[in-house]
Order: sequence, then structure tokens, then C-alpha cells
Amino acid sequence: MKNITNDIRYVGVNDHKIDLFEGQYVVPNGMAYNSYVIIDRKIAVMDTVDRKFTHEWLNNLEEALGDRKPDYLIVQHMEPDHSANIFNFMKNYPDATIVSSAKAFTMMGNFFGTQFEDRRIVIKEGDTLELGAHTLSFVAAPMVHWPEVMVTYDAKDKVLFSADGFGKFGALDVDEDWACEARRYYIGIVGKYGAQVQNLLKKAAGLDIEIICPLHGPVLTENLGYYLNLYNTWSSYGVESDGIMIAYTSVYGNTKKAVELLADKLRMKGCPKVVVADLAREDMAECVEDAFRYGRIVLATTTYNADIFPFMREFINHLTERNFRNRTIGLIENGSWAPLAAKTMKKMLEGCKNIEYTDTTVTITSALNEKSSEQLEKLANELCKDYLAQHDETADKNDMTALFNIGYGLYVVTSNDGKKDNGLIVNTVTQVTNSPNRIAVCINKQNYSHHVIKNTGIMNVNCLSTEAPFKVFETFGFQSGRNVDKFADCTPLRSDNGLVFLPKYINSFMSLKVEDYIDLDTHGMFICSVTEARVTSDKETMTYTYYQNYVKPKPQTEGKKGWVCKICGYIYEGEDLPEDFICPLCKHGVADFEPIE
Repeated sequence: MKNITNDIRYVGVNDHKIDLFEGQYVVPNGMAYNSYVIIDRKIAVMDTVDRKFTHEWLNNLEEALGDRKPDYLIVQHMEPDHSANIFNFMKNYPDATIVSSAKAFTMMGNFFGTQFEDRRIVIKEGDTLELGAHTLSFVAAPMVHWPEVMVTYDAKDKVLFSADGFGKFGALDVDEDWACEARRYYIGIVGKYGAQVQNLLKKAAGLDIEIICPLHGPVLTENLGYYLNLYNTWSSYGVESDGIMIAYTSVYGNTKKAVELLADKLRMKGCPKVVVADLAREDMAECVEDAFRYGRIVLATTTYNADIFPFMREFINHLTERNFRNRTIGLIENGSWAPLAAKTMKKMLEGCKNIEYTDTTVTITSALNEKSSEQLEKLANELCKDYLAQHDETADKNDMTALFNIGYGLYVVTSNDGKKDNGLIVNTVTQVTNSPNRIAVCINKQNYSHHVIKNTGIMNVNCLSTEAPFKVFETFGFQSGRNVDKFADCTPLRSDNGLVFLPKYINSFMSLKVEDYIDLDTHGMFICSVTEARVTSDKETMTYTYYQNYVKPKPQTEGKKGWVCKICGYIYEGEDLPEDFICPLCKHGVADFEPIE
């Protein structure tokens, strides 16, 4: 037992006897079932533990309470590893009251034959419970990952009791990396419900949280932004790590040989991490975890009984069950007389959103030959196009097809003031001549980048692709490089002019040298020659329309009157928008505001 704060104590237990959590997930380091007590004028117990630890938990509870008795048992989640001891608790503390959602009480009737009608408080979103100095607020979290789930916020100690959110495999007396087992836990158990987790994160963003107390895994007290960012990536089906995963099955070793050769090629072409998984031999949950971790995945399997090998079928079923999306997939099929695996895998994945397949599919007829080896090389080049372009020794630095990616798009212009790198979102980049190649870039004079480029005469234009998340626009569009190091959390790559280019979320970049400058009153137009041009991917350019429809969060205008910025969603509340008003976030003027209807 330990103190979380002066008033909140941990009374959970560690389980080292369990072999499979939920009957399927291998947990070599056991499992923690967390429970907490808030000591105040009135005492609240937060959840119970698994039935195998009834007496250990009750002993922990007695030690924490001393001579006092609990007033409330707050049930956030009815899964048996947390709710199994509700009846035992109420038997030991007959004067206590259960606090939970209506759905949870219905489930109590299913589990225990009673809904505790005479000893309960039914709560809903927005309800509060006063303990004395502590006020508990309840937030609905349906399908994270059962429909009855509520999470609880303690305003005094700024603690979020997050139910299964932010949980992980592993007992608390084992020292291990949080992210690895939390990722496997999230993808396996909660992964299907990304939209619901996103809703909960939005609600949590409005709370001042200093401590997160989950029902599994350690209490989180430091660097909460790290955990919140990971959960945001996981629940939005984003790419967490740079690299390529190859998942394969092989009957006689020929498909395995092709996979090993591909893995070597990917590494040689600059891929920073290649994960190879033999689906028949490795933990399926870890394989599924890696498929969601990386942005590019290769599926390699044999045609088997006019279908695909069973372990690959199981793997794809796990992916589709968890709403697999937003990935690039390459396919390798093997078949001695009628290869059908690629067609079958595509059919199984056709319900997945935003899946892009490589142009090259590798078809092996029994064993690698000259034709399939050439296909393997083409596949490796496709998957590593950005890596090849990022490294000086393999990049084509005079690929003027980069200019084809200029349109009414969105770009990050990078520069350097002599002390630090800077970046700025712009939407006015135009090719004005092609012999010689001349590019015009318009930048608002209020932006620090305008001042820097005026002084240095050089810049890089990074063409954003449709993969770019809103975080890119927040970083480079809503803050000034004079005050903020926009590359503080990034390991930069540099072009020949010494300036940064983005390592991801772009399809090309151009290094520009300023040849002329035109003063346009509020803006300055830089007329530039192209000194270097690289194409890093085949992804489509991020257009202004695409940003508006698919990337920019929808502003919360309900119940508000005034004006909303079409660029960033900033809301100005008031009848009249001043003619000289400048958006404090994106620095756009009144022309980019529209009335809230």
C-alpha cells in the first residue's frame, strides 16, 4: 500500500499466477488490479479487484482505513477483474453506498442477482459527489471499452481515475517499459474503439490533470503529455514509429527466404526499423501491436486450400476487427500453380479505411526466380522512396518533378536565423517560369520567417502530403519561431543549403535561393531559383480543401455567437468582427472568418 497523495491511497494487488489475461493475452510479468481509497470527511473506494484476491484486497482496505469505515464504493467499470468483489465489499460494509452508472447497475444484476436498489446512487455525465475537501466529477466513457464505463476526476488533487484507460499489462512490482506493454494492451483490448477514446481525450483536455490512476499498470505522475500523445496517436490510428513491418507465413521456407531478402533490401535503402514477424511462431498480440505501430506493412503468405494460410487469415481478422486503417500495404503471394493470396488478402481488407497498396505486388511461383526477384526490388524501392530521397548518397537532388506537387496546397517553409531552425505554414507557392525554373513564395510580413528569409536569401519549401496531421499545422502555423524552437522535438534532416527539411508528412521539397523581392504591402513575394529538388513519396499534396475537410478539427460552435476562423477554427465571440482583427492563432485576417450560424 502506498500514498498517491496525502488523501489518496493505493490498495490494489499484483497477480503473478495469471498466464493469459482475458484468456488470450500472454502476460509474463503478471497483472495489476488497481483500487484506490480517498480519505476525507467521507471516504470513497475506487473499484474492487479480481475475485482471486478478495482477502488480500480487503486487508489492504482495512489497513488504509484504520478505524474508519467507507461511505462509498465507486464502480467505474464492471469487467470482473475490477468488479468481482462488489458483493463482498457490501457484505463487509453494510452502511456503504454504491455509486455507479445505470448500465453498471444493470450489469450488477446480471453478475450478483441484485442491483442494490436500497444502497445506491445512480450517476451520469456531469454529476458530482462531495466528500469534503474533495469533489469528484463523473465523465461518461462509453465503450472504453465497455458501454457502462465512467471515469472520475478529483478536482482537489487533480487526479483522473481513468478506468481501463492508460492501463498496461504487467504487475507493479516489475520494472519494464511502459509503452511496449501499454501499446499491446491498448491495441488488443481497446483498439476497436478509437473514436470513443478520442471523445474521452477531448473531455480530458478540459481538465487540469496532474496524476492519472488507471485500473491496470502504474500510477502516472510525470510527463503526462507523453502518455496523452501516445493515446492520441493510437486512438486516431496514427503512425507511432518510423519503419516497416513484414508479417509472413511460410510452409517450406521459400516465402520466408523472400521476406528475409526484402528485409535486407529495406535496411540497405535506409529504412530505420524493419520488423519481421513469423505469424505461426510469434505472439499474435505483439504482431498485431506492430501492425498498428508502423505506417507501412508487408503481408507475405502462401495460397492454401484456395485461400490463404490460416495464421495470416487470423492476423488479418485481428486487424479488421480493430478498425485497421491509414496504412500503406505491400503484398507478397506464393503459389505453385494458382497464386490467389494477394487477391484474398485485399478482399479481406476492403472494409479498412484509407488503405493504400503499393503498385508492385510480388508473385512467387514456388520459389524466387528472376521475375519475382525484380518485383521484390521494385517493392523495396516503392516502400523506401522517402528514405532514399532523405539521404544524400541515394537522393536524386535534381528531380524537377517535385515542381509538379505545387498547386493550391499547404507547405512548410523552413529557414534559419543563425541561431535556430524555423518553419512556417504557407499556402501561396507558385511556379512562375520553367526556363529557368522560378518559384514565387508569398509570406506575411508579420511572420518571423519573412524577416529571416529577407536577411538570409534562402529557404526550403516542404510540400505537405495528405498524411500530415493537425499537429503539423499547430507546430508551424500557430506559434512564432522568434519565441519557440519548432524543431525542439525533431531530429532534423538537412539539404545541401544547410536548412532543415521535414523527415515525414511531405511528398517533396525544394531548396530555393531568393533572386528578387516584390513588396505587396501586407506580404512580401520572394522570386526564387531552385537549387535542389527531391521527391520523397508518391502521396498526394495536401490541398487547402483537403485540410479543411479532413484535417482541421471541427470548431465547437454550439451555443456560441460570433465568428469562426476558417483556417484554424479560432472563435471570436461578438456581434461585429473588427475590420483590422488578426486571428491570434494563425495570424489570418477577417477575410478568413465566417459568421457562426
